[in-house]
Amino acid sequence: MSHPRDLAEYERFPALHELLDSYASIDYTFTDTPDQPGPALQAYARLSRDTPDRLDMAVREIDELLHIGLASEEIANDVDLLPRIKPAAGRSVEECLQIARDHLIRMAGADNVVKPMAPQTKWEWRARFPELHQLLGAYFHQDFSHDYASHDEAIADYSSGAPTDDIRQAVEEIHTLLSLIESDTELSHAANVLGLEVYPPKGTSLRQWLTDVSDRLARSVEYR
Repeated sequence: MSHPRDLAEYERFPALHELLDSYASIDYTFTDTPDQPGPALQAYARLSRDTPDRLDMAVREIDELLHIGLASEEIANDVDLLPRIKPAAGRSVEECLQIARDHLIRMAGADNVVKPMAPQTKWEWRARFPELHQLLGAYFHQDFSHDYASHDEAIADYSSGAPTDDIRQAVEEIHTLLSLIESDTELSHAANVLGLEVYPPKGTSLRQWLTDVSDRLARSVEYR
């Protein structure tokens, strides 16, 4: 799973950037109210279920941003890197960030408040399964037939070029996806959101094909 620390080397507000990416995926608008977090913030909370320090990092960065001031020259270059999210009617961006911050604090302090469930937004799917998104989107896109003669050739290309840690992550994400999604219809939807634009090999179900891909990738790592 991706983590805002991956951006920390070159961004001042990596966790906030990730949070705002969630809002960007839903009309670039803050939709939270003081009483209820909106779908973007709920998606971020679900993503943070197994990495609760995400919430703490986002709160700290919002505090820093509001303390310095959104329009301050001190952080102008850092703010330029962040997605531009429209405030709700009648509120400023600062007020919307404060509302989000208050919800994040409540979420961070609650036990099991976010139940395990499938992602609900495109951003959440891709943030939760980043390496599977890379595999499906980069190798099984609409021009697949121009690049590869078979599914196996595409998998071989991925496994020969990807770092070992990425391959292991892809295997883990496939296992997680298959255990999370029981319905074949929902699995097809998830795979499409994650970038799959071709059918599995003839005579093989999507679930079986993903299982086969996972097994093959796991074997490829063993022989490195």
